[in-house]
Amino acid sequence: MSREKLTTSERILETTVLLLEQHQGRGVRMSDIARQSRVSRQAIYLHFASRTELLCAATRFLDSRLELDKRLEPSRLATSGVSRLENYIAFWGHYIPEIYGVAKALMLAEATDEAAATAWEDRCNAMREGCQAAICALAKDNHLAEEWTVDTATDALWTQLLIPNWESLTQQCGWSTERYIERMTAIAKASFVRQN
Repeated sequence: MSREKLTTSERILETTVLLLEQHQGRGVRMSDIARQSRVSRQAIYLHFASRTELLCAATRFLDSRLELDKRLEPSRLATSGVSRLENYIAFWGHYIPEIYGVAKALMLAEATDEAAATAWEDRCNAMREGCQAAICALAKDNHLAEEWTVDTATDALWTQLLIPNWESLTQQCGWSTERYIERMTAIAKASFVRQN
């Protein structure tokens, strides 16, 4: 996206995403965002009522730029619960590397930065909704394993797919994206799909 074509609010959001990635959780000040965006701090507050609102909007801006809704279509349009689960895990495995810089910055900052913690919680809740939709599709098909409820299976799938787990497997254990998707899918199906 060319800078000349961005609105002021888009320029602020793009700068916020860039600085989050660059600062890796060391904190991004409103003055840094203003200077890099070539606007005043007051201009930022005209577009975003608070730093929390700005950080939440920046993560959603990144999702929009990465065409999140389009990328979720295979999961959302799946004709079975098993297919929805498989497609959601495949989407997520490919998506994490693209959002990892911003996600890591928010994770590192959340303990000391309330705005970052709120933005991170917002994104985690969105991912949880995707997990819940996949589990609900399994339950609707009567394919959810008997030992699970929708809530407990959602809890477990969401925990399995959290970014720190992806980080351990790919960054520390050296798993490729393909291996991550393959193994997480196998674990999820073995855990949550009723075996006939």
